[in-house]
Amino acid sequence: MKLKFFRVPAIGAGALVLIGLAGLYAYFCTYVYLQPSLPTLAQMHDVKLKVPLRIYTVSGQLMAQIGTEQRTPVRYDEIPPMVREAFLAAEDHHFFHEGGINLVSVLRAGVVDLIEGRKAQGGSTITMEAARNVFLTLDKTWRRKLQESFVAYELDHYFSKQDVFQLYLNVIFFGERAYGVAAAAQTYYGKTLDQLNLAEAATLAGIVQAPSLYNPVVHPHLAADRRSYVLTEMLDQGYITAAQAQAANRAPIDARLHAPGVIVHAPYVAAMVRQEMVQRYGAAAETAGYKVYTTIDGRLQTAANRAVQLGLIAYDRRHGWRGPIGRTVLAPGVTAAQLRTLTDQYQRIGVLSPAVVVGVGTHSAQVYVRDHGFGEIGWDGLSWAGKALAHRLVGPAPKSASDVLSRGDVVYVVWHDPKDVLLAQIPQAEGAMVALDPDDGAIAALVGGFDYYISKYNRAVDAQRQPGSGFKPFYYSAALRRGYTASSTFMDTPLVVGGPGLESTWRPANYGDRFGGEVRLRVALAHSINLVSIRVLRAIGIQYASHYAKRFGFDPKSLPQNLTLALGTLETNPLQMATGYAVFANGGYSVKPFLIERIVNSADKTIWQAKPRIACHGCSQPVSLADLKPAPDESALLAEADALRGGGAAYMPPAQIAPRVISADNDYIMTSMMRSVIKFGTGMGALVLHRDDIAGKTGTTNSWKDAWFNGFTPHLVASVWTGFDDDRSLGAGEQGAAVALPIWVRFMRQALIGVPQWRRPQPPGIVRLRISPRTGLLVSDENPDGIEEIFMANHLPGGRGALARRPSQGQGSAESIF
Repeated sequence: MKLKFFRVPAIGAGALVLIGLAGLYAYFCTYVYLQPSLPTLAQMHDVKLKVPLRIYTVSGQLMAQIGTEQRTPVRYDEIPPMVREAFLAAEDHHFFHEGGINLVSVLRAGVVDLIEGRKAQGGSTITMEAARNVFLTLDKTWRRKLQESFVAYELDHYFSKQDVFQLYLNVIFFGERAYGVAAAAQTYYGKTLDQLNLAEAATLAGIVQAPSLYNPVVHPHLAADRRSYVLTEMLDQGYITAAQAQAANRAPIDARLHAPGVIVHAPYVAAMVRQEMVQRYGAAAETAGYKVYTTIDGRLQTAANRAVQLGLIAYDRRHGWRGPIGRTVLAPGVTAAQLRTLTDQYQRIGVLSPAVVVGVGTHSAQVYVRDHGFGEIGWDGLSWAGKALAHRLVGPAPKSASDVLSRGDVVYVVWHDPKDVLLAQIPQAEGAMVALDPDDGAIAALVGGFDYYISKYNRAVDAQRQPGSGFKPFYYSAALRRGYTASSTFMDTPLVVGGPGLESTWRPANYGDRFGGEVRLRVALAHSINLVSIRVLRAIGIQYASHYAKRFGFDPKSLPQNLTLALGTLETNPLQMATGYAVFANGGYSVKPFLIERIVNSADKTIWQAKPRIACHGCSQPVSLADLKPAPDESALLAEADALRGGGAAYMPPAQIAPRVISADNDYIMTSMMRSVIKFGTGMGALVLHRDDIAGKTGTTNSWKDAWFNGFTPHLVASVWTGFDDDRSLGAGEQGAAVALPIWVRFMRQALIGVPQWRRPQPPGIVRLRISPRTGLLVSDENPDGIEEIFMANHLPGGRGALARRPSQGQGSAESIF
């Protein structure tokens, strides 16, 4: 019996040895077979995680993360011990003490899989999880499982435990597009890792086993159960005390989805940067961990967003109330929580917050506002809401709040404080703004529409709209170049125009159909007198004016070759207009707008740096205007290059110097004339800024379809456009001064905080003389009616400017141009 008893185990042991050797041989053969599909050690050392494209302001504030996977890689020493311990307790507390493959767990999982007839358990260690998530697919097959064990073995033998754990915490999936623990902390709590408390760390550690099941936003009760398990494991491992575990267990599951740490909202800018990066580096640009630092100033971008949105809301209110966005029946005892659930069904849009009306008084309404709570809309916020009618007309003004709102109405409001809530609605009109630094063309702020998530169409760069009178300063500058002066006079009398490019006789008119007789150029520009502007363009020549406009960045071939050009009938966009006005703002230099300041790769190495050309007044500037071809009737244009050559002791490499395209005295006079637009012309709405260093020009097109304001100081230029995408009229009287200028003023009020007033010094070659305000001719210093005007020393009254005074056929008579 004894012999028999001992022989069976001996035979069994031998068989087991043979089976083991056979298994090892099979395992070796499997490794040889699968080895070509496994990553090399070099590839393991050079892991390329999918890290989103991050876009920042010039000062490093995050504006956007672009990519299908939200991930923020962190080093091992950047992960707080409490967070590390939570994951060790939840997933593999043997990690630091055992190998990368737990054969017992793998075999146990295999037995369960065989019994249940499916891949039910994984049996993976943290090392195996890292191997699978980084180097392999997520397929549940034995082939992938074997690959996983081979890669885990390599990781365990050639990398430190800290490196593997770091890799694991940077690649695991947490749901909601969050990959890695840092991204998860931001996604669910809006926090960095060092800001997490114990309850939050345990909740995150509990997610990874089943991200869809234990998502704390979708399934808070299941997430709480899983958190309790993690805390128990942490207690058993000695990571926390019983008191800490109990306190964390009592904490509510307060996770909610957060944007990826965005500080400055600039989605139109982000879309432009993304497009540029994909063009440069291909589709991989979205996942290669690039950091793009733009020229955007976060403070100015925020001011621009708000200015455009509030300006369009103000315009929209002038054209009537279109009614609530929804209605519901409110129970008598409705709670704040129920109201919050109701408003959560509606999207917040820019400065507009969804609200539900809970009570209506005689001249006020009580509302519950999402993310704010209860507030009151006073009569100032309601009295505008006459019913919107067809053709931009508005019905009678309301007499009481009940004429506008009822209990249960869902509306949009602008929240200032609980006692200052304004009824509003999503504007149907659109707008855009571009602000840039005139010295180098850096774009400081850009808004492409009321809200990117309503319309992704970027009107700041993609729209092609007529600038109207905003184009006049460019050919007025040409008139100064041709010898006219700010005191040259032209007739403001009716015109009948016909000729090539015009389908029929054209009878241009002034706003209000008023005529002023003989008018000086300064006054004509300030009041945007169309009939004078047409005569100016005729006097200098359409071809000359078109070629001269190239100095400001316009393509002469794209300009209409007829006198309608005088009224700005070309097509352009706010970025191009801001670029053109930058020439006036910087003293006469051509700069190119740019948005990307530098690009940094995933290794934090700068791989591209912008090198803009700079308007430098004190630099030696060998300027060449060879690319500015002369108009056929102006052969001396190229010779102007010599006259425009700068001077000074400072030196800058020629490649960095912006070319001067208009002379300093031309620029000085034009800027002075555009300050008159503000002082007594169509831009007087900007006087509320109480500054003497602002200048600009309004613009309005036929039938009130486009409204513009282009304005600047020596430090900042901004162009604003407003209109309808389908080219509808904004409504009678809705001109640039009424729609666009208030947006510009609201923006500049913020942009110029702390910026001292400064005007460019008077350049050599400028003389100040007294003239008659009626004739524009010189008068003696003793003449009591005389006013001061500035001139180029070689272009004085009585010279070439006198040619502008053509014989008149009398006030109100029509002069024909054929």
